[in-house]
This record gives sequence, C-alpha cells and structure tokens, in this order.
Amino acid sequence: MKKSRGEGAEAADDEWSTRHSVLRSAQRAAALVNVLSAADADGAAEAADADGADDVGTADGARSAESAESVKGAVSAASAGGPRAPGANAVTAVLREYGERGPLDVTAQDVADMRAVAARLREVFAAPDADTAAARLNRLLAEGCGPVRLTAHGGGTPWHIHLDGDDSAPWAEWFLASSCMALAVLLWDRQRPPGGLCASPRCDTVYVTGGSGAARRYCSPRCATRERVASHRRAKGARATAG
Repeated sequence: MKKSRGEGAEAADDEWSTRHSVLRSAQRAAALVNVLSAADADGAAEAADADGADDVGTADGARSAESAESVKGAVSAASAGGPRAPGANAVTAVLREYGERGPLDVTAQDVADMRAVAARLREVFAAPDADTAAARLNRLLAEGCGPVRLTAHGGGTPWHIHLDGDDSAPWAEWFLASSCMALAVLLWDRQRPPGGLCASPRCDTVYVTGGSGAARRYCSPRCATRERVASHRRAKGARATAG
C-alpha cells in the first residue's frame, strides 16, 4: 500500500532518530577521538577496531562492530586523501558514516581544534570509574558547552537537543557538545563509565561500553585475543625456565 506523506515523514523521522541515537552519538565520539588521535594513517589502522565488542552477538556488540567498520572507512579515506590524511578526509568519512548529510566543509583549522577536543574527551573514556567520568564530564560541560536548546535545523530534521551555541557553531564546538551530551546520558542511564581505553599496552583505542554484563577491558576481540595469547606464552616461558 502506498504511504501517505505523513507516513513517509514519520518513517524518515524514525530513520533519522535511529542514526542519531544516544548510543550512536557516543560511538561517533569514540570513532572521532580515535581518528583524530592517530599520528598517521598507519596509526589509525591499528585503531580500526575502535568500537568492536567482546560481547559480539548482543545488540550493543552489533552496533559496536558497525562502528569499527566506520573507523576502517575513515582510515581508507584518509589514506586516499594524500597529504591531508588523517585530517579532514578522515574526519569527514566518520561524519558521513554516522549520518551527517549535505556539504561538510571541514578545514585544517577545524581538524586542529577537534584534535584538542579529542584529547579532552579521551580523559572521559579513560576514567576508571563512574565518579571520575562524571567529574570530567561535568568540567567539560561547564567549560565548553552552552545552555540546552532545541533545534530542527530549519525544518530539515526532527526536533532534538543541542548543547552548542547555534546550528552554525564550529565543528570543534559541536564535537565537544554532542559528545559530552551522549556520554553523559549513557553514564546517567547505566550508572557506569560510558566508555573505556583498551587495556592492551600496544593499543590506545577508546570504545563505548556495553549496557550490561561484565565490564570490558579491550576495544575489540582482536586485542583481547592477542593479549590472551601473549599472556599464555609468557606463562609457558616462565614454566619452561623454572623447570
């Protein structure tokens, strides 16, 4: 049956809301932190599993695996971007993957400013407990975010909340405000840190935590497996030496 304009508009609003859910916004924040923290495209490739989940198969795990693909896409775009990589091309690739539409004019200065924001957001992901994460988020909300406002971007989207100054705020301001809001809501909802920093000493990737179950320690199954294998080899070597 053909949909009416009203039904079509509702479907479009539902699709937009799914793409811009709190969890997806938090995963976008993690993906941007990882891309912006990369020293070069090869460093970003090491972080390509940014939001992979130890609990693959759960709803959160499936979304996290999808987020990992977005970072891989960003790395590919960065590699193709020549001397700008992993700057504007990589950032734009992540924004596209997470639902941003229309022209995205991300300049070199925008990337530099967003990199500074990424360094501050990394502190939230690295927080060892909910109290520390909340304190760090409160500081960022007080120092870098404006009052809560509703916007529909001139009728182009459903009504939703923003914490940046206005719809034409610089990318770095939007990145900080949108990330803080998503991470704060996750902490509020789950009463646990909204993310983490990979426990592997060879990886500095941040990730968004799942909603339930045991706390994750690694950004991806790949890092978890690699560390288990390394631990087994160390234990085996120690036994051989002792024997």
